[in-house]
Amino acid sequence: MRDVLELAVGYGLILAVAWTRGAWQQGLYLVAIVWVVGAVALRFEGWRWMGLRVAGLLRSLWVVGIALAVALVAVMLAQWFDTLNRPEGAALFVKTFWSYAVWSLVQQFLLQVFVLLRLVRLFPQRRRLAIALAAGMFAVVHLPNPLLTCLTLAWGVGACWLFLRYRNVYTLGITHAILGVCVAIVVPGHLDHNMRVGRGYLEYQPYGANPLTSGGRRHASDAWVMADDPLRSSAGESQH
Repeated sequence: MRDVLELAVGYGLILAVAWTRGAWQQGLYLVAIVWVVGAVALRFEGWRWMGLRVAGLLRSLWVVGIALAVALVAVMLAQWFDTLNRPEGAALFVKTFWSYAVWSLVQQFLLQVFVLLRLVRLFPQRRRLAIALAAGMFAVVHLPNPLLTCLTLAWGVGACWLFLRYRNVYTLGITHAILGVCVAIVVPGHLDHNMRVGRGYLEYQPYGANPLTSGGRRHASDAWVMADDPLRSSAGESQH
């Protein structure tokens, strides 16, 4: 019952953040942080159990290699079809995406440590069911964005399976960052609504064919991590 309560309240708060705005969203965001961190801390089961040690990192690095290969092919295709959006220069690229890399790790912590491990305890003899439920919960948070919902469902299944096999969150965070940045720069904003989810997806309004060269692609918060997307900039916020 404790696992059910922690999951129900934590997941409900994350969904609420996706569908609210303003002061309500900020307040729910803080409550969600306190709830998740408190739940994990009060039931601390060891760094290795939570996948927060180096163990398993080297054995699972092949996943990062596959992600890099997929991203490279996607970027080449986007360049060919003239749909590539990227900051000009390496310094601006790092400035634009470094925070997303951090949030990618946070997302994997939420998915694996907070959600999956509780589902595994609830269904100890049915790990496939636990994986499917965790991936489904991850995908639902990205509604009503059809592209992100499908992508996160597939990645959720793969990430949960990899976590149970290698027990390492860092590899998954790096892979998530690579794939997320790839989507951000190869998919036109009008197709994925600049990676918005929840209420932000419904309220999306395009800001131009190449927003990165006119002040930045503005995104709503990704509710799963409750943080700004990789292409949002202060300049874009002030101009739009």
